[in-house]
Amino acid sequence: MLWDIAATFLAYFLASVLTEQVGEVFATHEIYFLLGVAVVVNLIVYAIFRLYNSLWEYASIDEVLRIVMAVGLGTLVSAVVLWILGEWIPIRVYFVAMFLMIFFVGGSRMLFRFARSKKHSFHRAKQDADRPRTLVVGAGETGSLAISRMASQDPNMPGMPIIAVDDNPAKLGKRIHGVRVMGASEDILDLVDRFDIQQIVVAIPSAGIEQRKRIYGICTQTDCSLRTLPNVRELRVDEINDVALREVDVADLLGREEVVLNTRLVCGYISGKTVLVTGGGGSIGSELCRQMCAVAPRRIVIFDMYENDAYLLKNELAREYDDVECIVEIGSVCDIDRLGEVFKKYRPAAVFHAAAHKHVPLMEMCPREAINNNVFGTLNAVMLAHQFDVDRFIFISTDKAVNPTSVMGATKRMGEMIVQHFAQKSNTVFAAVRFGNVLGSGGSVIPIFKKQIANGGPVTVTHPDIERFFMTIPEASRLVIQAGGMAEGGEVFILDMGDPVKIVDLARSLITLSGLRTPEDIAIEFVGLRPGEKMYEELLMDEENTLPTKMRSIMISTGKSVGFEEVEEKLGRLRAIIDGTDEEALAVLEEVVPTYTVTKNEKEGV
Repeated sequence: MLWDIAATFLAYFLASVLTEQVGEVFATHEIYFLLGVAVVVNLIVYAIFRLYNSLWEYASIDEVLRIVMAVGLGTLVSAVVLWILGEWIPIRVYFVAMFLMIFFVGGSRMLFRFARSKKHSFHRAKQDADRPRTLVVGAGETGSLAISRMASQDPNMPGMPIIAVDDNPAKLGKRIHGVRVMGASEDILDLVDRFDIQQIVVAIPSAGIEQRKRIYGICTQTDCSLRTLPNVRELRVDEINDVALREVDVADLLGREEVVLNTRLVCGYISGKTVLVTGGGGSIGSELCRQMCAVAPRRIVIFDMYENDAYLLKNELAREYDDVECIVEIGSVCDIDRLGEVFKKYRPAAVFHAAAHKHVPLMEMCPREAINNNVFGTLNAVMLAHQFDVDRFIFISTDKAVNPTSVMGATKRMGEMIVQHFAQKSNTVFAAVRFGNVLGSGGSVIPIFKKQIANGGPVTVTHPDIERFFMTIPEASRLVIQAGGMAEGGEVFILDMGDPVKIVDLARSLITLSGLRTPEDIAIEFVGLRPGEKMYEELLMDEENTLPTKMRSIMISTGKSVGFEEVEEKLGRLRAIIDGTDEEALAVLEEVVPTYTVTKNEKEGV
């Protein structure tokens, strides 16, 4: 207020000088009374415009506009009041004084903002030393969001944006929130060295597969930590400010297109229905439950032996989907009486049979248990589905069922035969879905590799040339659900797994994503194939081919179904050796699954 009083007198004096009216205006002592009136008017107007109760260190354009309006109104009211009092000051003095007052009143307040920005610049300089110097790949909407949020020191976007790159030539040399686009993706390696970059943020989620794979391939050649964020166009408005950077994972490096669940295809057999998922607490089973909740089933029954995972999944689904009833039933598919109770109690319209023993080396050591669970557990579920008139039964198979060299693969192939066998005589639509390894599942190599890297290595790979097919758990689950919607009975659906990936390349990628190098930081050791393992996985047997479906990611095997009597005979022989020896079990399994080749170690009883 004291400053505004002084500023009023100073502004009118300077206005008089500038308009050459100083002699006329300041000729009498009445001017001080007149300016006193102007001061009172100004203080009242400024108070009305809240110029005395604002935090000016946080001033923005709104506060500047308030100052202009307050000074303009104060000058106008002063002129009117003095005119009423019969006093006169030239209009041009009022006019010049108004602009000077804007400068004095506004400038004094903006000094607080300037002082604050300098203070913050000092603190920010100190904080910047703790923030990784960041290169942003992508100068579109997502890149702009990342740069803006990092510049504002958002804790969800850690980093100090230094430069950006974009493959659009029109953006070269332009600036986004003060950060310059310095080149294209092929310049990343050079720019990382020139600008001492410590972190790369890939902000091109809408890019195509090949473009993403190429850019990630370049980025993994650097020593920088690698992060990404989702496509802002796919987010709700209220989600944008909560978007956080995340570590790039192996699924990003594989560069597979995200599969969107075709709700029209699956609504008919899931929406408003009761669905039973055996092995519902496992990696695939739990994701099937999550994906199905999006199409609003009436009830999901999670059937599993392990109560902890099933309980956690039930709580998760209850939080996310309060319109879907989620129930946990504990039991084993090998116990037909217990499984029968569940079928009788809930009368499911659809069953996804994901329960199985899947660990290849362990099943080599316990072949009778693999037969009991994977063959007769499947038989129990299939017979009950037939008995209780389930509409659809989907069996989760594996690429290891193709020309199997493992007990697990052979028992899964036998499960396919059972499903096709019942499809010939039942009103229930039975089908199997065959796919390869899923990233992040309980039996995946990824958790093992991560633990080995965390422990300082070495990372153990069975063979330098071993290859596997991979897809993400959500992708596999969506395709399984959609295959169920296309099933007419007896099909073995085969999911498009893309190109096989060398396990050693997967290991190197994980080491790189951890910010380390091989062999300097983490060694890779080759330990030899484990019992039952193949060098290369297959999705089709020798006599099989595929037919396309309405979805290019799902195919149908043309392999012939095994005859009804033949399947009955095979099951009878397997049932007879459940109480025998492991050697007997292997011998019979090799006979009933003709494509199964028992490995040398198994025949020697190792």
